[in-house]
Amino acid sequence: MTTEHAISWFAIPVEDLERARTFYSTLFDITMPDLETAGGTCAVFPQMETGVSGSLNPFMGFKPTADSGVTIWLNAGDDLQVPLSRVETAGGKILQPKEQIGEFGHIAMILDTEGNRVGLHSPN
Repeated sequence: MTTEHAISWFAIPVEDLERARTFYSTLFDITMPDLETAGGTCAVFPQMETGVSGSLNPFMGFKPTADSGVTIWLNAGDDLQVPLSRVETAGGKILQPKEQIGEFGHIAMILDTEGNRVGLHSPN
């Protein structure tokens, strides 16, 4: 069995949903609607053409961390510098500036307002 995409959904743990929603909405210039689930309310990223999406999740017992765990790399569009330039004004911190990764484009690492270490990726 093969799949087109290794990721279908992700959840970023948050402690303050509205603070995190404001950060990511500002960072990517998007709207993040609520998703009501049996466990509680989360905020949802817009679904990409590939069908991949994810949420900011204040429940499930997960805690934000910058020290360990899985690193997710969020799609930063065609120009990584655009969302990267919004990180600090949105309340986050740049941990690793924009860096070329050969034919795969560019990456950067940020710390969000919840204390999560999150990667940003751009194909250009």
